[in-house]
Amino acid sequence: MKRHAPATARNSRPIANVLQQELPEKGLILEVASGTGEHVVFFARLFPALNWQPSDHDLGALSSITEYVSDAMVSNIHRPIALDAASPDWPMAQCDAVLCINMVHISPWDATIGLFRGAASILPDSSPLIIYGPFIEENVETADSNVAFHRSLVARNGEWGLRNLPKVDALAEQHGFTRIKKCPMPANNLMLIYRKKS
Repeated sequence: MKRHAPATARNSRPIANVLQQELPEKGLILEVASGTGEHVVFFARLFPALNWQPSDHDLGALSSITEYVSDAMVSNIHRPIALDAASPDWPMAQCDAVLCINMVHISPWDATIGLFRGAASILPDSSPLIIYGPFIEENVETADSNVAFHRSLVARNGEWGLRNLPKVDALAEQHGFTRIKKCPMPANNLMLIYRKKS
């Protein structure tokens, strides 16, 4: 059954504008936590020279992704795979970029640890790990809407919540990544571009 995320329509184009600068010209892109499947269809149409591998750990999400991909009738999206970011064993051996949208704040911290660990194991040197979502920055006032969002997430699940950006950067360094860019995005979100060190 198809799911719909209202934010997708608002953020797909701004995200794609950043991806256009950071993704390779060709290769396989793994999307971790693809959710509804709306993003991967949008990007596959926009970047037809790239192959896209959607994934999620939720069976309902995998069903939704499958329906969107089937209806889109595009040839550059692989069948979605079950992938739990926190797991030490990812069902892929290699890809050319990893994209993760709106997962870090709506999952336990172990999932973010697993994201960097897993990406490090399958990405070639200098390849990008691209993360989108809201974060708490050091010496930058957090928007009231993000403060309220953080509180609502923690109320729903004590392991969720907006992450401290310096803590995420430190985790990246531990797994061989360096953040090379931070792009402000609509609705007080950020695109974080990490690249695997050579």
